[in-house]
This record gives sequence, structure tokens and C-alpha cells, in this order.
Amino acid sequence: MQKGLIHVYYGYGKGKTTAALGLALRASGSGKKVVIVQFLKESNTSELNNLRLLPNITVLRGTAGKAFVRDMTPEQLEKTKHLQDANLKKALDIVSSGGCDLLILDEALDAYQLGLLDCALFLDLVTNKPEALELAITGHKPVDAIISRADYVTEMVKIKHPYDNGIKARKGVEF
Repeated sequence: MQKGLIHVYYGYGKGKTTAALGLALRASGSGKKVVIVQFLKESNTSELNNLRLLPNITVLRGTAGKAFVRDMTPEQLEKTKHLQDANLKKALDIVSSGGCDLLILDEALDAYQLGLLDCALFLDLVTNKPEALELAITGHKPVDAIISRADYVTEMVKIKHPYDNGIKARKGVEF
């Protein structure tokens, strides 16, 4: 049995989710079972069209409100937290049943820092993950308790971005 490692991709530069999904495609291509939990993402981004075609990749995602977190009502925030917790628990059930070789927690660092997931459960997973499980975590700001346990830590640094010049996110490139 090969030891699974922990990857963290964080920062304000482009490429965190892209790096994690590249890892998912590589793992899937080698026959591994992949579970991707996308926190704080609701809209149907373009990568879902292909990910859903791959039988060994499961994607769990969604927020209870169609607004950005900063624009949500307290009720929407509570529903979103409940949904994020449910998705995390579902992923952990798949992991504990042996149905996952690679678990990707996309934007989990943000959900953790916003209190929109069960923080204790998340930290327990990182601390006590199954030996063979490969784990990838993304988000904007690092969390010391996660970084200290990670084997790979990559900071995505924004040097320049079209958004700064008023160019909105483009389908097929940013979403």
C-alpha cells in the first residue's frame, strides 16, 4: 500500500482548483477513485461537464444561496453550512468504505475560515486520514493546522490578472 500525502494549494493567484482537478484527472486516468467536494461553489462551471462523464470521479458541491457568501442572509449562511457539512460527511463515508483513493476539498480553507463547515471534522480528517488516502485542499488563506501536516504546499501568487483591468471571468477559462 502506497502512503497517501497531503497537498495544499492556496493563495490569490489563479490555478488552485485547476491544479487539484489536474491531480484528479491524473488519478482517474490511473484507475483511482476520486471524490471532489467543492465548497462555496454553486453554479455549473464548465469542468463539471467532463467530470460527470468519468465513472470513477464523484463531485459533491453546492451552496444554499445563489449569492456570494458576503451577500447571504443569516438563513442562507446556515443552510449553506448544513449543506457543506453534509457533503463533507458524505465524502468521509465514501472514504471510510474504501471508495476513495484521492479526496479533493476545493475551497475548504475558505469554508473553514468562514465557519461554513464542521471545523473539528475537517481538522480530524487532516490529522487522522487513512494511511493510503491522497488528500488535496485548496483555498485563499493558509491555515497553520493544515499547512503543518501537509506534504506539498504551493502558494499561487497573483502577479497580474485580467479581472484587475475589468475583464470578467470567461466561460471555459475561469469557469
